[in-house]
Amino acid sequence: MDLRLLADAEPTEAERDALDRVLGPAPDAWSGGERLAGSAANTAAGGHAARARRHLLLPALWALQERVGWISPGGLNEVCRRLTVPPADAYGVASFYALFSLAPRPARVVHVCDDIACRCRGALELVAQLEERFGPEGDLSPDGSATWLRSPCLGQCDRAPAALVSEAGELPLERVAAPTSATDLLELLGGGPLPRDPVTVPPQPPEQLRLLRRVGRVDPFSLDAYRAAGGYAALRRAFELGPEGVIRELKDSKLQGRGGAAFPIGIKWEAVARQPVRPHYLVCNADESEPGTFKDRALLEGDPFAVVEAMTIAAYATGCERGYVYLRGEYPRAHHVLEHALDEARRHGFLGEDVLGRGLDFDVEVRKGAGAYICGEETAIFNSIEGQRGEPRNKPPFPVVSGLFRKPTVVNNVETLVNVLDVVLRGGPAFAETGTEQSTGTKLFCVSGHVERPGVYEVAFGTTLREVLELAGGVPGGRALQCVLLGGAAGGFVRPDELDLPLTFEGARAAGTTLGSGVVLAFDETVDLPQVLMRIAGFFRDESCGQCVPCRVGTVRQEEALARLVAGRPRGGLERELALIAEVGQCMRDASICGLGQTASSAVESAIARLGVFGNGGPA
Repeated sequence: MDLRLLADAEPTEAERDALDRVLGPAPDAWSGGERLAGSAANTAAGGHAARARRHLLLPALWALQERVGWISPGGLNEVCRRLTVPPADAYGVASFYALFSLAPRPARVVHVCDDIACRCRGALELVAQLEERFGPEGDLSPDGSATWLRSPCLGQCDRAPAALVSEAGELPLERVAAPTSATDLLELLGGGPLPRDPVTVPPQPPEQLRLLRRVGRVDPFSLDAYRAAGGYAALRRAFELGPEGVIRELKDSKLQGRGGAAFPIGIKWEAVARQPVRPHYLVCNADESEPGTFKDRALLEGDPFAVVEAMTIAAYATGCERGYVYLRGEYPRAHHVLEHALDEARRHGFLGEDVLGRGLDFDVEVRKGAGAYICGEETAIFNSIEGQRGEPRNKPPFPVVSGLFRKPTVVNNVETLVNVLDVVLRGGPAFAETGTEQSTGTKLFCVSGHVERPGVYEVAFGTTLREVLELAGGVPGGRALQCVLLGGAAGGFVRPDELDLPLTFEGARAAGTTLGSGVVLAFDETVDLPQVLMRIAGFFRDESCGQCVPCRVGTVRQEEALARLVAGRPRGGLERELALIAEVGQCMRDASICGLGQTASSAVESAIARLGVFGNGGPA
């Protein structure tokens, strides 16, 4: 898009209508005849008041994308006028996200996952069939009504291969096709009906479950069913304990964050509760975009009221007046189910003013991400919600002091928050009896790849990796296990002789790996590991926000070095190339602003050191 075109570009009536629904009607000075320009338009729009609505930029861009299928110069110009955002700023935000298009494309788009988990289930063969029929990605279907694109992980690894279908219009639709086939996608690209959303049901007996006990067994659309299954008992208990009592139980439970950093939750909540600056904000991080991760999706789709209840307890304990769920853009079913749960909670007095007559004023808004892995980083979420590019901030200051809108903010992911319900109901010491001394409670693991029964499995900390793989049925077809990727693309590889690794925070650290986002991705003997590493390196190169040099350049250099090794043309010999990869990785770990750059080489270096993937001898 040429920014020079924005000066004269005008939106269509459909685009104006879409923006009206999100931003409200345009000022009278803009309706009818000539539009005002410059400072006059600013004054008509409200000046500082309009700029205070900058946080509506992401929803406004989504409104355009979903209505006409792309963000046109006229549509973007209208957003800039209404929010008084400079065109270059708005363009910078719109171009930051993979799910937005700044070029015309058909109303129906099929995003086909070709990431590592789906590759284990035939994604490359599926893509080859689409290329044979329609040509390279982005080419239109014969009648011009649809197009297809390759996509990174869609968070549907338990039902791979997967695709996401979006259809623009006055009533936009999004659906997941998973598992899917070339026949299914050919029908979709030819204008066939959208698929039904699949539903995840955990394959474990309910008596073994805490976090997943209602998923697949209690209607996620029914507040009455949730309450009959024990819902909202934890919130009532929290009111009995009081804010300080809730935090005390959390500290006694030794509950640590489940997003990878494993920070103690009681300490985080206490730090926010003590901040005198108001207001306080709560952000539920539901943007799990790590390849191989889908645990939070299972909770959101199957037990949404638990997420809402846990957020309400968090708000009560820490003094938060407003909450946001930052939801991954590729989760249409979770979006639908969660919005319904929020509406029901408000209607029955569990959200809004004076919750349950206890003097708590708290409400929650869903903000839909737009395809940026970096927005899973806690400070990048703040920038994205505020209408900026989703780039991480330097720390300190930390979010507990200066977070969303530069106010004290609690940030936890979905799994972490749902654990709070059991802590409050059972008490901190009782919660800590499960697991180990340093890793308490249960943990959700996303098992996918070459296993008989992919899915989300809940086990007590201390369960071994071997036991988790056995729960999933092991490697199918009598084939041998080659390795396991533990913790996701930012994690590390585990050899078959290391499967008795206890799955705890301390056990993973001692073994030189990490639990990360709970990924357990199994690869059998047929997998070409160098190609897997190339896909991981390409993922980090694509997803780097580019803000800091070590990550922006390092991810490119890492991929280039791997490409030379895969091609059998190492520069200066194998040892020199491997030394370069190690040096680049160390530079990214030492100097990158956020965790993306700091972990971008983890899996690559792990495969080289532990598996000898390029014939360098492997482990001693």
